[in-house]
Amino acid sequence: MKPVGVALVGYGYAGKTFHAPLIAAAEGLRLDAVVSSQGEAVKADWPDAKAVADLDAALADPEVGLVVIAAPNALHAPMARQALEAGRAVVVDKPFTLTVAEARGLADLAQARGLLLSVFHNRRWDADFLTLQALIAAGRLGRILRFESHFDRFRPQVRDRWREADTPGAGIWYDLGPHLIDQALVLFGRPLAITADLAILRQGGQATDYAHAVLRYEDFRAILHADMTSPAPDLRFSVQGDRAAWIKSGLDVQEDQLKAHGRAGGDGWGLDPRPGTLVDGLTGARTPTDDASGDYRRYYDQIALALRGRAPNPVPPAQAIAVMEVLEAGLLSAQRRGEQPL
Repeated sequence: MKPVGVALVGYGYAGKTFHAPLIAAAEGLRLDAVVSSQGEAVKADWPDAKAVADLDAALADPEVGLVVIAAPNALHAPMARQALEAGRAVVVDKPFTLTVAEARGLADLAQARGLLLSVFHNRRWDADFLTLQALIAAGRLGRILRFESHFDRFRPQVRDRWREADTPGAGIWYDLGPHLIDQALVLFGRPLAITADLAILRQGGQATDYAHAVLRYEDFRAILHADMTSPAPDLRFSVQGDRAAWIKSGLDVQEDQLKAHGRAGGDGWGLDPRPGTLVDGLTGARTPTDDASGDYRRYYDQIALALRGRAPNPVPPAQAIAVMEVLEAGLLSAQRRGEQPL
């Protein structure tokens, strides 16, 4: 069967590092065009893809059946709307949009047009997250009492890039918050409320570089944390249950593998060299866990099948809207300095 032509909009960090190689690796998809001002870089990396100047040019290509939006966050909603109105299926990089209202509007449009609309929440396919899902499902930890999830980095110098500028959709809450929130919702569902503290800690900073949020569930708490000011960014997960705890250090390796090789797959793909540690609640015995392998390729593999009606959408709009509702509630909580119900 002929592969679906894909137009990738944006060839910055997300487009170059994640989307292009993962699209190219997916059976049933073909990277047909890249919308970018970096035409020479696109042709050097992907000689079989066309480098085009704007979304209009990509939409004029009848071979394009799927548009992937990896442009700056403030462009997600208008570009996704343009592609849907042109009759194309759409994948949007996280965050889905800047507001819940925008997200709901896109979902309604996709449903009305009968088009696939999905959001790239790739961290569902991290090795450590898949391992944690399996541990919880098997009851290895018992009843969860406290869940702590971190994306900490040490970047004390403010960089000259849109993600750190004083612009809509910039800052760490929009950048890493969707990953943290989506994983919590996949594991535990919708919380009752959120209390969030968002701040700019670095000298000369213009966008949020510190985010600490507590999701209140009926009988436990989920703590989500991301910052750019941790000299020893090590802890990824600390999950306490009434039978055992699970502690994981270090980030999933796939991002570094994609940066190093520019392609997805190969020897050691998605294999985490730092397994998690299971701590027995009664004896305190610590044993390494048999961790799963991560694989971001599964997202676009399922997109290809979903376009043909052979599999469900891997991240349907309703799930992405739920992430946006928590993200937006976190913004309100930080502004009001108090708990925000959900």
